[in-house]
Amino acid sequence: MEMPRSAAIYARISSDPSGQALGVQRQLEDCHRLAADRGWTVGAEYVDNDVSAYSGKRRPEYERMLADVRDGLRDAVIVYNMDRLTRRPIELEQFTAVCESAGLRHVATATADVDLGSDDGLFMARITAAVAAKESARKSARVRRKMQQNAERGLPGGGSSRPYGYEADKVTVNPAEAGIVREIVARYIAGESARAVAEDLQERGVPTSTGGQWRSTTIRGILLSPRIAGLRAYHGEIVGKAVWEPIITTEQRQQVLNTMQQNKATGRRAPRRYLLSGMLRCGKCGGKLFSAARVNERRYVCASGPDHGGCGGIMVNAPRVEEWLTAAVLYRLDTPEMEAVLTGQRAQDDRYADLAAQREKLETRMRELAAMFSEGEISRMEWKAARDPLEAQLTGVDQQLSRLSTASNLDRIVGHGEALRAGWEQMTLERQAAIVRAVLDYATILPATVHQFDPGRIQPVWVL
Repeated sequence: MEMPRSAAIYARISSDPSGQALGVQRQLEDCHRLAADRGWTVGAEYVDNDVSAYSGKRRPEYERMLADVRDGLRDAVIVYNMDRLTRRPIELEQFTAVCESAGLRHVATATADVDLGSDDGLFMARITAAVAAKESARKSARVRRKMQQNAERGLPGGGSSRPYGYEADKVTVNPAEAGIVREIVARYIAGESARAVAEDLQERGVPTSTGGQWRSTTIRGILLSPRIAGLRAYHGEIVGKAVWEPIITTEQRQQVLNTMQQNKATGRRAPRRYLLSGMLRCGKCGGKLFSAARVNERRYVCASGPDHGGCGGIMVNAPRVEEWLTAAVLYRLDTPEMEAVLTGQRAQDDRYADLAAQREKLETRMRELAAMFSEGEISRMEWKAARDPLEAQLTGVDQQLSRLSTASNLDRIVGHGEALRAGWEQMTLERQAAIVRAVLDYATILPATVHQFDPGRIQPVWVL
């Protein structure tokens, strides 16, 4: 058989947590040693590091090697072992077809040569691939079972990234980051968007866990993470309590989820441009006032027409009414009336906690029911008959939770009106609107009786 003129060396390792490619380097050294012993000339190296040959994911260097073999640039292949080349029988058949079409018969490994041009060689290669596939499947099943077991025990998962709010061991709470997590949660529940919170944290120079930039997706990832509430998830499902300490309560987590659902239902996506959007009413018809600009003047107007349905009879200067109501809100934060509101909302929190516990029990029963169905203990008809009333109860609890306001929004601002006034101009518009909304239910704008701005037209209705 003719000596190969340009051999390909292929190396692969499926897992490389350190990122140092030491396993691949050892394969390359052994393959080069084998080529030297045979007197073969190495034309090129093809290396796929940290890529599995069993998962079916793309292996760019493997594909490049096949293309070079197909084009006649390589007339031999050297690998450390056949399972480095492939662990999937169907992929072996594709590799064999390419080699046969190109006339390549030299496939050498550190353990044995494979003559893909002979029946015996192909038979042995197929056996090797089948055994490797079976072992990979068995190993994957063991890994999955171990991961599920760890999740059920509340242990942290794998991966090299450190979750925000926790140290590198993924269990110890990082006090500074935990404070930021609580701030993110409170501000989102209060009505700020993920985008506005991200922009604020970026402007303040607050570091992320990776050193990257704060983005709305980063904020939503933290908000949706069950781990910050001390819960362990597996494949998107909560499987129990975690071994680490929670940063927020399960009630606060449910508030976040309810807020997300409400935001999704309203479909509000455009950035806020007016402080009091949605909080002003027409003193003539009772309809909402809408933000509008006329030349260089910002205004709130009662808009008529089919899209708005107002009377068109009320207009007020936006900067003036915003300034007046902002001053009133910040003053009210330091009054006994707001302390009374906070006390009342704390009482509501007890109801919120009861509903959250009730919701958790219903979800547990739903999971138990699904497990009984999957194990064949009940039929589909029995499962559906038991599931439907549970879903109805769950919907009812969610509706009650979404209607309840909680003290968490006010805890951070009641009694701090003076401090908030000092930093008001540095806040984002979203943050300002969240503070106003926590205190002001809405304000009615009466018809004008004089040409200049008249504060007497503004009738605020405070949160009770």
